[in-house]
Amino acid sequence: MRESSKTNAIRPAWFAEAYLQGRLIDIGAGDDLVCPWAEGFDLADGDANVITRFRSCAAYDAVHSSHCLEHMHDPAAALREWWALLKPGGHMVIVVPEETLYEQYHWPSVFNGDHKWTFCRTSEKSWSPRSVNIDDLFSGLPGCQVVSVVVQDNGYDHALLGSRNHRPLAGFVTGLMICVRGFPVIGREVQRQLFVLLHSLGYLVDQTLGDALAQIQVVARKQH
Repeated sequence: MRESSKTNAIRPAWFAEAYLQGRLIDIGAGDDLVCPWAEGFDLADGDANVITRFRSCAAYDAVHSSHCLEHMHDPAAALREWWALLKPGGHMVIVVPEETLYEQYHWPSVFNGDHKWTFCRTSEKSWSPRSVNIDDLFSGLPGCQVVSVVVQDNGYDHALLGSRNHRPLAGFVTGLMICVRGFPVIGREVQRQLFVLLHSLGYLVDQTLGDALAQIQVVARKQH
């Protein structure tokens, strides 16, 4: 199950009705659109860093993006571009990896080599040299009313959180964990046992290969 689908699975039934109605663009979704009525925008459609070159400003009632902002060259500039697409009164929903849960004190990213930034909520100094405070990021948007900011760690076993001393896994082992997850119930349990074993041997494990989430979700409204 991909990240947008996993996030949808934990959202309350009213979420889409409240925040994802009308004309909706889903940035960086690939073929995993947040809603059937969403308009996707991905690499084939243009550069999301400068999305207003490809889509009109104030044209959308809702903007959604899951696990895309961390790939942008300048997340503050990209987010301002995405914000410009939104009509007054519309909602933006952004999901990004939470830096400690996902990157696990390692930079550059062990699990996704295209990650250019990490994201946190803490006011303390981050361990990451490329950290972006998500609260500060949204406070810089004009007319932005933050509705909610939530760290989503559903299914994440904090006992298996890695440290700077843990080592990356070989690629074939990661592939094995993905394969076993493909078998319902049995695969999930086998994968969990693999995570426990590998962690005990001093390896980093990416729990998001399974059902776990390791992310921050922000909902914001563009005031009139």
